[in-house]
Amino acid sequence: MARWEGNTRGRLERAALDLFTEQGYDRTTVAQIAHRANLTERSFYRWFTDKREALFGGGEELERAFVAAMAGVPDGTGPLATLLAAFATASEVFRPREFLRERAAVIAANPPLQERELIKLASLSRTLTSALVDRGHDEPTARLATDAAMAIFRLAGDRWMAAEDADYAALLSASAADLLTILAEENAPSPQP
Repeated sequence: MARWEGNTRGRLERAALDLFTEQGYDRTTVAQIAHRANLTERSFYRWFTDKREALFGGGEELERAFVAAMAGVPDGTGPLATLLAAFATASEVFRPREFLRERAAVIAANPPLQERELIKLASLSRTLTSALVDRGHDEPTARLATDAAMAIFRLAGDRWMAAEDADYAALLSASAADLLTILAEENAPSPQP
């Protein structure tokens, strides 16, 4: 195995995703991932606790980026607007679209990975809710705003992955507008027969 470990994490993530795509998640071992990346298993475990984390290891980076972006939002901004402003910076830390598309396909094909994805999203939601509370919003409002923002975030992300030249911030705004339209429809009086 090579000693050089430049961009080790990225090489391991790419090797894992390629193998998961080629032969399936269950049939892929850590040894195979390390070998494909031209590294040792020891190098793998310096970066990840298990093979699942090769798909989910960037979550902390995203959490930190969002919390840092929230700190830059002016005081007095509403909780949903604060989160959307933070999310608008997400494309700066996103992996390339093709990588994310392949990752989504691998996760969709494997229930244990779907469960892990939900756990990571729940962790992100808790972090964002806590950051909103730290900004002075009450906890129930912060949690509701986070839930709404996460729905917008997922929809914008899906749209971004599907469109090669789409601007993420524009898709985020469009997704927020879609949610607000749905909420307005739900609050409208029911037609009388």
